[in-house]
Amino acid sequence: MGIQNPELLLPAGNTESFYAALEGGADAVYLGLTSFNARGRAANFAEGHLLAAVQEAKKRRVKIYVTLNTVIKNKEIEPLLDVLSFLEQARVEAIIIQDWGLYYLARLRFPKLVIHASTQMGNHNSLGVAFSEQKRIARVILARELTMTELSQIAACAKTELELFVHGALCYSFSGLCFFSSYLGGRGANRGLCAQPCRRIYQDGEQSKFLFNLKDNQQLPNLEKLKALGIRSLKVEGRMKSADYVYRVAQAYRMAIDHPEKKQEAEELLKLDFGREKIAYFLGKDVKDGIADSSNTGIPIGFVSRVKNKEVTFESNTDLLEGDRIRIRNVRNESTFNARLQELKRENSRYMFLLAGKETVNPGDELFWVGRKAKALPTKFRKLPQYRVVRLPLSEKKRLRQQLEIKQKKSNSQVLLRVDDAKWFNWLRTDELDGIVLSFTRRQLETFDFSADFAQMNKQKIYLELPKFISEEQLADWKTQLQKIEKLGFNRFFVSHLSQKLLLSPSVQVCSNENVYVYNDAAAKLLKENQMLNFCYPIENDFENLKSMKNKQGLVVLHAYPELFFSRMPVPVSGAESRFKDDGGKSFVKSQREGMTIVTPTIPVSLFQYRKQLEHEGFSNFLIDLNHEKPSKNALKKVMTKFRAGEQFQPSTVFNFKKGLV
Repeated sequence: MGIQNPELLLPAGNTESFYAALEGGADAVYLGLTSFNARGRAANFAEGHLLAAVQEAKKRRVKIYVTLNTVIKNKEIEPLLDVLSFLEQARVEAIIIQDWGLYYLARLRFPKLVIHASTQMGNHNSLGVAFSEQKRIARVILARELTMTELSQIAACAKTELELFVHGALCYSFSGLCFFSSYLGGRGANRGLCAQPCRRIYQDGEQSKFLFNLKDNQQLPNLEKLKALGIRSLKVEGRMKSADYVYRVAQAYRMAIDHPEKKQEAEELLKLDFGREKIAYFLGKDVKDGIADSSNTGIPIGFVSRVKNKEVTFESNTDLLEGDRIRIRNVRNESTFNARLQELKRENSRYMFLLAGKETVNPGDELFWVGRKAKALPTKFRKLPQYRVVRLPLSEKKRLRQQLEIKQKKSNSQVLLRVDDAKWFNWLRTDELDGIVLSFTRRQLETFDFSADFAQMNKQKIYLELPKFISEEQLADWKTQLQKIEKLGFNRFFVSHLSQKLLLSPSVQVCSNENVYVYNDAAAKLLKENQMLNFCYPIENDFENLKSMKNKQGLVVLHAYPELFFSRMPVPVSGAESRFKDDGGKSFVKSQREGMTIVTPTIPVSLFQYRKQLEHEGFSNFLIDLNHEKPSKNALKKVMTKFRAGEQFQPSTVFNFKKGLV
């Protein structure tokens, strides 16, 4: 039996792109509604338009997957229930999700919905795939940062379908683990509103440069390997991209999948996807020169030499046509706008065109070729279907809300302290702490003396925290190390991913940290039903959302240096102490830990001054995080003094706590 061709999965941010995907040869299309999807800035699809898309797709035997891949605020549960009810009635082939609360609601009330785990869920090893299978998740969309060796090992033991991004833009941070946009202005990447801080220029010492601006992903060279591994679906990024992009990329990958001997022809087609430079990323061991020196997409074609009476002149050796789309970049202030080449004239390498808009163009401005009409496509559905959606009655919504409440006795207030360095032990007053969370690397755990007096005297207070990323090759070593620790009598753990429970014995006590997101009561209820002793609320959460929750037993992080970027991609920062600044003067620091690049602010997020207010609202469990803080007696004293007094720590910020997470 030959190797089965994988599904070709294309994006659609609007109706024209949807038809581009169909005409280009997609086997499936993923798209979003006007809410709860990670591309909030795309046009997306209203209910009637989605139903029209489903009808059109079924005629062509193409599947429709709907993205619900954002985290869900607690007050959004009622409208989310209406969306889930609609999608079940619409009979879409699957929903793509990130939030465990959404998962819980779908399984509780809409069991017919097929669930795919978004790459935002952070599945990067066979443990995540196995856990997803246990939860009856039909497909796992894997992290983009895997090596071919890791992917091969995961695919060899996977019993659920695997999906992989093969083309398009790359986020610098692991998907689902980026808080930089949220930190800068409350526009959360996990809420579908990323402001793309990785595409910005930063001040690194005396230089202004791109530090995190990744080139685009292109896996065409690895296509036959991916087919051989049995990867079920090959996914193209781009719900914010044009219909021309979708059509051209679909054509290229359709050709390469069906006719491997035409791969070179497919590569030529992709040269006109008008994206950034391409890399094969970790799958192709292609990360050394992965940072682009321009955030502009498109093909550079020259500079404006003359502007007169709206006629723009430039020199270029590129063959351009009437109607081609270009982007014009003002080299003085970096502003850009798009235009079409109208009334185009050519004299050898000199081009002239008429500028139709009111924008200003100056000699020296840079020009990028960003699009050429590949095919005339419908921009509207011919006819929207008549439909009547049955909404859930208010009484049922109220009943479901009540089911989300965790019934348990009120417990005493708890204070936990997290550290990433054993030097802190020299100054800890453990009598005022209910827990000490050791956020150690595997090497630190291997060398840590669990028989020492401090560890033995505080055995009932010590929690071991697992990292956010455990590579496939490291899983066995981590399991062995954790078994040794359990045998020594240490049986309390924090996990950074729900699947990490599978590394631990059933008898141990497990909490989830703030990387297992709890933005709503449904997520808290799911964790409770999965025998989690407790959980943490996310660091980017806001006070209004916290207040709205009924399940208030979780840990509120009162002090931390949040990890704004968490990436496998190394980047050089030459500034003193690896510090750099953004254009607003905010300072950040880059550090390395177990092969990961981590970016944190140079001042902490601190909420000590809101402790009384939180307690008044029913929150009594708190976490103080000293990770990324240089250990010292004075630093510890300052933090604990401010905590006890409920006073503001200076300097600090409050992240989204007061201004709100959008």
